[in-house]
Amino acid sequence: MSWADEAIETLRQGAYTRIQARGDAMTGKVNDGDMVTLESCDPRKLAVGDIVLVKVKGTVYLHQITAINTKEQRFQIGNTRGEIKGWIGANAIYGKATRVKPPPKPQPSSK
Repeated sequence: MSWADEAIETLRQGAYTRIQARGDAMTGKVNDGDMVTLESCDPRKLAVGDIVLVKVKGTVYLHQITAINTKEQRFQIGNTRGEIKGWIGANAIYGKATRVKPPPKPQPSSK
């Protein structure tokens, strides 16, 4: 079971989960190593710019909503580098990031 499978299962049960972000696709909003708290969400309350755990074309991403088609209840998913992954339905959104916490800074050693 992958980190994504575990997070998705926890979110489906209505609980919150935390994941450690990896990669640079969301730099500026979520940086490599950040601890991200995810919670289940009502897709009708999502907005452009929200960071979500989502599946697009078979791949799970921690990306942002870049556009919403409210009539069809579809969401466009992309990253902070301008790359668009595609449009998905509400059922492909597993949770919303409610907190992004950078890793602790190393303390200087005293000699």
